[in-house]
Amino acid sequence: MDSEAVTPERDRSPTADEADPEERSRSVVRERLALWWEDWNRTLLLALACCAALLLVSHFVVEPFEVPSSSMENTLRVGDRVLVDKLAYRFGGTPARGDVIVFDGKDSFSTTGGTDYVKRVIGVGGDRVICCDARGRITVNGRALDEDGYLKPGNAPSRDPFDIVVPPGRLWVMGDHRDDSADSRDHLGDPGGGTVPVGKVIGRAEWIAWPPGHWTRLRRPATFSQVPAPAGAHG
Repeated sequence: MDSEAVTPERDRSPTADEADPEERSRSVVRERLALWWEDWNRTLLLALACCAALLLVSHFVVEPFEVPSSSMENTLRVGDRVLVDKLAYRFGGTPARGDVIVFDGKDSFSTTGGTDYVKRVIGVGGDRVICCDARGRITVNGRALDEDGYLKPGNAPSRDPFDIVVPPGRLWVMGDHRDDSADSRDHLGDPGGGTVPVGKVIGRAEWIAWPPGHWTRLRRPATFSQVPAPAGAHG
């Protein structure tokens, strides 16, 4: 018996090469958009993480501070940006003589708001700070300070005499530009006798970060290491 060969029917669905060019173009566009969206999301998340890290560091660790006046010349000049270590005194440490600090002057230097100040610590709690000895120098606990390394040239250590014992937990602070600094001397008649509460200290100025030509680390002058402990102090 004759048999007739049956030819299988071929699948006529279009291959990739035979697909509609317009559909292929739309598919490529969708793939590229998906990749772009993925990359953009990754970049956005990274940027947000960096911003969050910077905010945390600025709030809790290091904060930039712009010098607003000439009261600390020539150490700090108007417009300098200093990096303030906000952890310097957070774990048992306290401001030391010679440190350059940034502090909130509310209720000590300012009664109208929380204006921040930058000054140098001259005396700490218990210290007797006097101006001046026979050679015109400031003394702390009887030891004369050699301020030539940071005092603005042409300035006297102080043109106003004073004699104060710094109360416990407070600081006597002065600017390096003594002829143009509103500091502890100007507030002798105020509560606290011109001293600043340690609890109002924001941090220690560590570096001048801007401008680049003035970039340097702020070190504690050696003269303060020679100051003896106040009378009656232990340790």
